[in-house]
Amino acid sequence: MMALTVNGTQHRLEVAPETPLLWVLRDQLGLGGSKFGCGAGLCGACSVHVDGAVVRSCQMAVGDIGERAVVTIEAVQEQPGIADIAAAVVAAWVQAGVPQCGYCQPGFVMATIGSIATDRSQSREAVLGQLSNICRCGSYDAVREAVGITLDRLRHDAP
Repeated sequence: MMALTVNGTQHRLEVAPETPLLWVLRDQLGLGGSKFGCGAGLCGACSVHVDGAVVRSCQMAVGDIGERAVVTIEAVQEQPGIADIAAAVVAAWVQAGVPQCGYCQPGFVMATIGSIATDRSQSREAVLGQLSNICRCGSYDAVREAVGITLDRLRHDAP
């Protein structure tokens, strides 16, 4: 039996410690926002936050999480300290028309939020330099635009 805190709720799960976090999120907890893409940690479709750090959930064993908190795309807009970033990213994604098929977008959004949360004052290029997610539809130009919109919004709304 393992204890795992996901989106602010503690779960007790009977699962092997080597099970990838992605499968626990999707199969055990019914959280389908994190997607299976490559299974090798390369594409980022499975990105989540573990204690604020962006991780590829397909490569993280649930037994390695310990007492750290997991946040998925389903609850990122409710997280203290980053809710404003999450709202700005999601609004910018819509404004820039980023999603095409949309499959990779939860991972892109989580990675972008995580990057901006480390330093709200960084440049668009600095944020983009931290994103290594892959989009098979090629929405990279729209992602670049959305990151710029996000940073502009956050700077405009800053106290």
